Amino acid sequence: MLDFIISSLNAQTLTVVFAAVAAAATVLTLAMPLVFADPLGKRMKAVAVEREKIRQRERERMAQEKQKISLRQSPKQYIQTVVDRFNLTKWVGQEEARLKLVQAGYRGQAPYVTYLFFRMVTPVAAALFAAFYLFVVLDFGQPPMVKLGMCIFAAYAGMHMPWMILKSKIQKRQISIKRAFPDTLDLLLICVESGMSIEAAFKKVSEEIGSQSVALAEELTLTTAELSYLPDRRQAYENLAKRTDLEGVKSVCMALQQAERYGTPLASMLRVMAQENRDMRMSEAEKKAAGLPPKLTVPMILFFLPVLFVVILGPAAIKVMTVNN
Repeated sequence: MLDFIISSLNAQTLTVVFAAVAAAATVLTLAMPLVFADPLGKRMKAVAVEREKIRQRERERMAQEKQKISLRQSPKQYIQTVVDRFNLTKWVGQEEARLKLVQAGYRGQAPYVTYLFFRMVTPVAAALFAAFYLFVVLDFGQPPMVKLGMCIFAAYAGMHMPWMILKSKIQKRQISIKRAFPDTLDLLLICVESGMSIEAAFKKVSEEIGSQSVALAEELTLTTAELSYLPDRRQAYENLAKRTDLEGVKSVCMALQQAERYGTPLASMLRVMAQENRDMRMSEAEKKAAGLPPKLTVPMILFFLPVLFVVILGPAAIKVMTVNN
């Protein structure tokens, strides 16, 4: 058999064999990508398609939210006209008012212009209402000078009314931030210990803490943005402390600045700060609980004791009245 194969090997036979091998190799080379697909290429293509879908979906969502909500709204035209005509920015405007508006959650030019407008309108409206009520509606026999003094006092109270409303708004916002801040530090500690950067930790915590405090989530989101684009990261922490105006937040911001400057570990610092803020919250709760008895004394005297006396002495008084009759 071997001799037959060797005797049959000639130039023509070898040419046919080599041509067949070459043809088979060519067919195998062309069919290989079709039979054995590249899994990495398919995965990368699928990821690219999914990324484009997510990007398009996020763009549509942001466009819808932009139509609904805007952090910086333009003031009303008539309000802007009144403020510009009377030059209220010079006479009534204050830098402290801008800071207080930011602390209350109002940002941009529109809230500032609206605040100046009402600082001018409310005294006039209060004085006119008091004059109409005292001189037209009510006549309690007082001389006109007394009524005029009461109108001036109403104008004074109206001038301070926007400031009082703004302070009330700031206090409510600070209470919301103060209650959620210890839990926020715990979440920051978990994120930092897991290996996240401080920017990623702020972003993640702002998404999680929104259900507990919308104001704190907003402040953390703004701080994340400032950490990304401000040339000095220390300025971002200082802005956070100014916007909240809370001692606990200020101490944490100071510690974060020192960690950025000296390279101290963030995990240990956040653990200590979280415990301190939790102790502060507990001490405030204990202080309010200790102040309840004096506050309840007057309501108990006015509402509880008379009812108690009626319940105790009522039957005896009824028996006495029955015997006398």
